[in-house]
Amino acid sequence: MARTPATSRRALLFGTAAVSAGALLTACTSNETKDQEPAADNAPVADDKPGKQVTIGFAGPQADHGWLNAINDNAKSRAKKYSDVTLEITEGSNDTAQQIGQIETLINKKVDVLVILPADGKALTQVGLKAMRAGIPVINLDRIFNSPQAYRCWIGGDNYGMGLNAGHYIGEQLKGKKNAKVVELAGLDNLELTQQRTKGFDDALKNYPNIKKVARQAADFTVESGQAKMAQLLQAQSNFDALWNHDDDQGVGALRAIDQAGRDDFLMVGGAGAKSAMDAIKAGNSVLKATVLYPPTMAASAIDLARALGQSKGVSGLAEFEIPSSLTLYSAVVTKDNVDQYLPTGFI
Repeated sequence: MARTPATSRRALLFGTAAVSAGALLTACTSNETKDQEPAADNAPVADDKPGKQVTIGFAGPQADHGWLNAINDNAKSRAKKYSDVTLEITEGSNDTAQQIGQIETLINKKVDVLVILPADGKALTQVGLKAMRAGIPVINLDRIFNSPQAYRCWIGGDNYGMGLNAGHYIGEQLKGKKNAKVVELAGLDNLELTQQRTKGFDDALKNYPNIKKVARQAADFTVESGQAKMAQLLQAQSNFDALWNHDDDQGVGALRAIDQAGRDDFLMVGGAGAKSAMDAIKAGNSVLKATVLYPPTMAASAIDLARALGQSKGVSGLAEFEIPSSLTLYSAVVTKDNVDQYLPTGFI
């Protein structure tokens, strides 16, 4: 998961009323045929009929986290839906030099479009620039390059929006309670995405003067760290009303610590949208009442966008002939009321 680009406040915001973020771009490409009538307003006509063959190179980091594994799965499954798409996917690496080498191999193969989720956006900016200068458009997925010249389109999640929506959900649940207390189990504090999630959460709580954040503990997105850091929070805070946990993977550990402590006197909101979290929300037998999405379906949408670029088409539903330069996905709040809608997008 990554930081939202500086341009995100001007980005085209997509809601997730559909089952997944990827569904927003299901009919993404315009495969016009000679017998199609032009649109009345000259906007692109979109359908899913096979068009020009497109080879898409996909390079991401090592899938050492449930969310990253879901990114790879979404890209692969989406590409298989198109008979006109060939996907060249790399092994994936957290070593920047190795990932750069993998991308350079795809450039040398002269793929039509590149989809890149960099292990480190800053470190991989130059290889993004290299691809663009070689005439290969780049879809920059989630972790953004330092230069907008290194990509044709950025698509990713909204870290600030995650915190904001988590804060508003908790605020609404506690708005009738005097002197309510909340705690926060954050991710890695040296990551900007963690800082953005915290800022969004804090900004939301400003709307609820009856609520005070009394503690915050940073973990590192693993089950083990979630359990250890949550145990520390529980020891330090004998009573509070709500917990905002940034990541559902570390949330598995957090729930273990909560169960071991025999605590059920507060509500918990998770983050990202793991299947285990959604299952717990649906069962309704734990403190976990909601999770705020950071949709891995963005990888499926990246394949849609790459296909559109390779076929020189636009996005269905938009009047423009070109795909946008930036797409920020919405961080929906999944609760027991709507969990069935989002369960198919839950990652393991």
